[in-house]
Amino acid sequence: VQLVQLGAELSRPGASVKVSCKASGYNFSDYYIHWVRQTPGQKFEWMGRIDPGDGGTDYAQKFQGRVTFSADTSISTAYVELRSAKFEDTAVYYCALELLRWGQGTQVTVSS
Repeated sequence: VQLVQLGAELSRPGASVKVSCKASGYNFSDYYIHWVRQTPGQKFEWMGRIDPGDGGTDYAQKFQGRVTFSADTSISTAYVELRSAKFEDTAVYYCALELLRWGQGTQVTVSS
């Protein structure tokens, strides 16, 4: 079982950024993918989750309306898109299979 994420993404304030998570080694449609971020102050924030099988999503209240989860079962890849990026969105974004197996994280930097 493996979750692979790209190393880094750069965004400007007000722009959108999309992070991918490619899964392998299991049936992608059968398990939730969670998204968690770790801020520079080391705080972990659970952003929400997606059921790749039916596209059902749950969002943490803080991210409701500004974040969208999606999944492409044909390529076993999940995505999180963050809109209207802010400086404080700078963090490492992790995908996690049922919070048990984690990707290596994608550093998202929001900078002007």
